[in-house]
Amino acid sequence: MGAFRSVSVATLGFPRIGPRRELKTALETYWSGASELTTLLGTAAGLRESTWLCQRDLGADIVPSGDFSFYDHVLDTSVMVGAVPARYDWNGGAVDHATYFAMARGAPGVTAGEMTKWFDTNYHYLVPEFTPDQYFTLAGTKALDEYQEAKRLGIDTRPVLLGPVTFLLLGKMSHGGGDPLALLPRLLPVYAEILSRFAAMGVSWVQMDEPALVLDLSDAARAAFAEAYTYLTQAVPAVQLMLTTYFGALADNLATALALPVHGLHVDLVRAPEQLAQVLEGARPDLVLSLGVIDGRNVWRADLSKLLDHLEPVSLARREIVLAPSCSLLHVPVDLERETALDPDVASWLAFAVQKVTELKVLAVALTDGRDAVRGALEASDRAAASRQVHEKIHDQTVRARVAGMNQTQARRSSSFETRRVQQHESLNLPPFPTTTIGSFPQTPEVRRARAGHARGTLSDAGYTEFLREETARTVRWQEEAGLDVLVHGEFERNDMVQYFGEQLSGFAFTKYGWVQSYGSRCVRPPIIFGDVSRPVPMTVEWWQYAQSLTKRPMKGMLTGPVTILNWSFVRDDQPRSETCFQIAFAIRDEVLDLEKAGAAMIQIDEAALREGLPLRRAGWGRYLQWAVEAFRIASSGVADVTQIHTHMCYSEFNDIIAAIGAMDADVISIETARSKMELLDAFAGYAYPAEIGPGVYDIHSPRTPAVGEMVTLLEAARTRLKDDQIWVNPDCGLKTRKWDEVEPAIANMVAAARALRG
Repeated sequence: MGAFRSVSVATLGFPRIGPRRELKTALETYWSGASELTTLLGTAAGLRESTWLCQRDLGADIVPSGDFSFYDHVLDTSVMVGAVPARYDWNGGAVDHATYFAMARGAPGVTAGEMTKWFDTNYHYLVPEFTPDQYFTLAGTKALDEYQEAKRLGIDTRPVLLGPVTFLLLGKMSHGGGDPLALLPRLLPVYAEILSRFAAMGVSWVQMDEPALVLDLSDAARAAFAEAYTYLTQAVPAVQLMLTTYFGALADNLATALALPVHGLHVDLVRAPEQLAQVLEGARPDLVLSLGVIDGRNVWRADLSKLLDHLEPVSLARREIVLAPSCSLLHVPVDLERETALDPDVASWLAFAVQKVTELKVLAVALTDGRDAVRGALEASDRAAASRQVHEKIHDQTVRARVAGMNQTQARRSSSFETRRVQQHESLNLPPFPTTTIGSFPQTPEVRRARAGHARGTLSDAGYTEFLREETARTVRWQEEAGLDVLVHGEFERNDMVQYFGEQLSGFAFTKYGWVQSYGSRCVRPPIIFGDVSRPVPMTVEWWQYAQSLTKRPMKGMLTGPVTILNWSFVRDDQPRSETCFQIAFAIRDEVLDLEKAGAAMIQIDEAALREGLPLRRAGWGRYLQWAVEAFRIASSGVADVTQIHTHMCYSEFNDIIAAIGAMDADVISIETARSKMELLDAFAGYAYPAEIGPGVYDIHSPRTPAVGEMVTLLEAARTRLKDDQIWVNPDCGLKTRKWDEVEPAIANMVAAARALRG
């Protein structure tokens, strides 16, 4: 028998989108006007019900509510506390769905909120906006409503709230600036009101997510945690608070967390297994410990026997223990059982959300009833762990030797940027403020139908190729007519900017239903990097050659960079991430050189995810940036001086990594700046960034069409920070998620704005 007094299983959050992306379909149908709000609400209710029942039936003792969202849980929190910017004309009272979606996506005459990455994940959140005179009020009862909804189904859930301190730290002050933490005394009464309403409903525990506790915090931020949780526990003593931290170690914030008058503490033992001993040593005897022992961010099956070896000594503490994923399971696909076409060997090494809850239940039974009670499950786990160590599909000695033999000359261009720039300008002969796009054009229903038909076998290889050639040719002609200076082929053959390449590289596996939410209705199906990576044959050269044959204007070769492929995949956990990234870098290098050999004068290597891989603690930044920049340079530095290397980066704060971006030594970088109104360029101006920059003037995440004057205003703002001969004109990001009737007028306005500046 196990020696634990009490072990329960909890989940901190579950995928929202549904096993078949039902939420995505319902949202996009509603946004298009093809369905009513009642239909959307009905689909959402059905998804919540099935999710709660699924977790309960898998053996979870503690099931969360409030983790569902129509778009983003940070936006939900802004609505809950009435942090609605004035431009949305909200006059108090309950925030309706029209206002909610306007904040998320924009609306005619009003821009959406700024979007950025949730800590170091590929999930996006809407940045809360505050003013110095910010007023908070309970304006959204979603968390309360969903608890009652589950209760009517017979499930007593643990409601989830984003904690007040993390919420403020994630936000931005406008209209005079200031520290968002100064707003804490005004915010806490709203949280107390929510907790009081929960208490009146009979709620015993509330999960308070405070992942900011794993960041480098100021003394003022630590004091804010003490102020917040002293206030809340005194204001509403009837509700017990589970303080939830994840994505890293508490480290120097551990003393702060342990001193808070909360009733439970969740710690991430996947990212930071070493903190368990310190937590046990410092925790009050009555503090319920929630141990995040199963990886909530990756898809690898846990080595359950190894985990038990670490957990069983904890029984000496004789305290109440909760076993949980390291974080919300939002970041992994729903269920591995649907992946019947996946390589059986690879599948045997994986666990998705459903399987991870099952793993937690096995651990809990082993700790309370002994290992013999789950011997079969443990033996299956042992076999999978042993197989991964030696399987021939994983290890390629040729690839490993190439990475081991890399040298500095492979990561350096032969000449300085200034020397290269002269040759490139003479060769390309572009006008001032050259116009281009980031790469992709709308993936229309026709494109998706053709892809699906080809996958099903109802459209032949020849028929599919002919369809793609026609789409490409039409798009090239349209770009010429629109007046763009540098063209792209549209990427109609590509399902996703990472998946497309991974499908042609060795060491990758792909799912059919392994979708995860990126933001709103945007879902991605990350590749699984299970083995050593190489490029068997050219991946993009043939499509580039065809597109370039259709025009005399420059056609960019379009590639995804090694760091982005790494960060947007589920990465093997049996070797350092840097080793895997260098393997990908050499594969991309081979493709770059083949494109150049075919005649490409411009090659764009997107590193949209460079910053999101940055460690959450500054102490780890130097090492990460060193190998991440080195990987990009390995991929890009084999070309001649006259070949222009472009890169693109998504929503990021660049100030603190601008030197690393400069060290990438790209000739042109395009970045997303429309929502921030060019504020992100301040980093490039302050650093005196030497290369050329395409600051986005068109927010592609919103359906609205910006006017010419609006784009000119943004470009004029860019001119106050950059030299004219540095500036390119382009959208914020690729256009695959937009419709042609949105893209065509927006691009026409963008070209007109560039010509206005030339005038």
